[in-house]
Amino acid sequence: MKSFLRFLNTVFPPKWRPLVFTLLCLAWLAGKIPMPKEEGFAFQEFGKLPILNGGRHQPIDTLARNALLQLRQKQTANYEPWKEWYQKPRIVSASEWLLEVMTNPAIGDTRPVFRIDNPDVKGLMGLSMEKGFETDGKHFSWNQLQPKSDALLREAQRASDKASSDRNQYDKALFNLWKAMFLYQQLKATLQPPDARDWPSELKGFLDNREAGAAAAEARRQKKPYDEQAFKQIYADVSRFDAMENYDEFGKKVEMRMAMLLPPETGHDDNDWRRAGQALIDTMQGATPNFALAHYAVMSAAFRGNDVPAFNQAVQAYRTELDSRFGADLKEARTESFFNHLELFYLAAVITVYSFLAAIIYWFNPVDWEWLRRTSVNLLRVCVLVTLIGIVFRMWLVGRPPVINLYSSATFIALCAPTLGLILERFWRNSIGVVVGAVIAGLSLIIAHFLALEKDTLEMLRAVLDTNFWLATHVVAVTLGYASTFVAGFLGIVFVIRGFFTDAITPELKRSLARMVYGIVCFATLFSFVGTVLGGIWADQSWGRFWGWDPKENGAIIIVLWNAIVLHARWGGLVRERGLLVMAIVGNIVTAWSWFGTNMLGVGLHSYGFTDAAFITLISFDAVMLALIILGMLPFTLWRSPLEGGTPKSTSKPQSGEGEPQPA
Repeated sequence: MKSFLRFLNTVFPPKWRPLVFTLLCLAWLAGKIPMPKEEGFAFQEFGKLPILNGGRHQPIDTLARNALLQLRQKQTANYEPWKEWYQKPRIVSASEWLLEVMTNPAIGDTRPVFRIDNPDVKGLMGLSMEKGFETDGKHFSWNQLQPKSDALLREAQRASDKASSDRNQYDKALFNLWKAMFLYQQLKATLQPPDARDWPSELKGFLDNREAGAAAAEARRQKKPYDEQAFKQIYADVSRFDAMENYDEFGKKVEMRMAMLLPPETGHDDNDWRRAGQALIDTMQGATPNFALAHYAVMSAAFRGNDVPAFNQAVQAYRTELDSRFGADLKEARTESFFNHLELFYLAAVITVYSFLAAIIYWFNPVDWEWLRRTSVNLLRVCVLVTLIGIVFRMWLVGRPPVINLYSSATFIALCAPTLGLILERFWRNSIGVVVGAVIAGLSLIIAHFLALEKDTLEMLRAVLDTNFWLATHVVAVTLGYASTFVAGFLGIVFVIRGFFTDAITPELKRSLARMVYGIVCFATLFSFVGTVLGGIWADQSWGRFWGWDPKENGAIIIVLWNAIVLHARWGGLVRERGLLVMAIVGNIVTAWSWFGTNMLGVGLHSYGFTDAAFITLISFDAVMLALIILGMLPFTLWRSPLEGGTPKSTSKPQSGEGEPQPA
């Protein structure tokens, strides 16, 4: 073994290892850039076709990915979830799954894409609880859910009558499943009637009969002789098209708000984009048939007939016609599809894990494993770079500053926190900055992933938010305050965990941590204060008042006040290093409340970006923080680190150029 280690050190010396691992990481990232080549159906090209959805132009690929996130919390469809990874289950892209749902729902209804975790909901729907033959006990198909849809409707209606805050986990799971099934029904009716068998022929029959059918309907209304066959056909067609546009929900007819796949015949007005059902009804009333209907009908027939050349040719023909009319929209859709393919924030999250592990392992042998610390620093730099590219890419797609909603605030914190950690590591080379930056970045990116399960993350802004100046100043400054306060709090966590459970914290390291926290809290106070004041100015311009004690405003001012309290307690000698570090942990609770807690109240003018799904997570996070605070306040005699006696209490203010108050 020793001979092997000597050989390894000879061919792979420690000084080269950080560079080698960094290059391997970059090579892995480079391998993710090219989109995989397709030998059969051109699903990728189909996914790049532009549509209008949620008030903005996007590719079909985005619609498919967002739908799967809401149905099964992943951006791919696993048709055989009961198989383990080594059994190579059939996993298809979001675009392929959506194409099947839209053009061949009889097969799409058999795919297990609905994820259900709540056992009571499974019991209501009569579903298997355990893994068995062709079931993993978690994912189910439309055909498995449909027999119990009436029972689900009754229970979902009961849950919908409750206020969101009064719903228990069963109610929320019920309501989420109902919304998922409603979304799925919309997708099935997005392109053609769900019961279509030969859509090109059926479409041609409708177009050939529309004039005769309309004349027959008018004659029948006037009680004159009419063509009964033409009337029956047009009546059946209109019924099918109307079913594509409306849906019976809780006894009321609800208009489908599905994606608009059909661009306008002329011009570029977003109001002229049409849903397929809407365009077909307009055609019956005398409008010119939309040119995209025929293209999509050919794609549908080719896909159902497993005719690869015909499908690919139809996609290419439609792209060619779009390019001559809507070249900008087509290019924008292709760009967003490429951004979806890169999955930059997922890649950044993976890198944070390896950076964190390298930094943690370094702590076990800091003398001999310095190369691991430098490796962790390099990996965190790569993480920051990838996250930055992802944020800039999003800014380019939407033409907005980096923070426009809760999702983008999480990704921005995932950029700021490791950046601050790298700055700390530049001055204190002990990997603590790397650990804190990697942990906050990883957690923020996980939060971003779960926020993406709810809706499109590149959503259109509300009118009150539609100003790039304030989004680039107030929102960015406040989010910087969030990130830096979290960094200070997690430095306190490092102190408590390593100090209480290990002997790694020495008096010198404790003083270093206190200096780190002091500097970060000063930074956090500045940006949270400036951001709050700028928010008041924005509120005055938008709502005619600078301050209104809105929950979100209260959360912002609490962060400012808490950071000010921490600084004054340190300046006044009320706390020493340990007190400063423990108070920083309290800042995690304050910031989490301002960031997410205020959104769960569902009141106030800041009524955008709300979510109540994270309530249990927020409470659990606060409980962990309180436990750490209690540990941090226990006598040093109970700690494993040699900190008995502590540091003399300081009564003097920080001197010029000092990072913390000096001992009296």
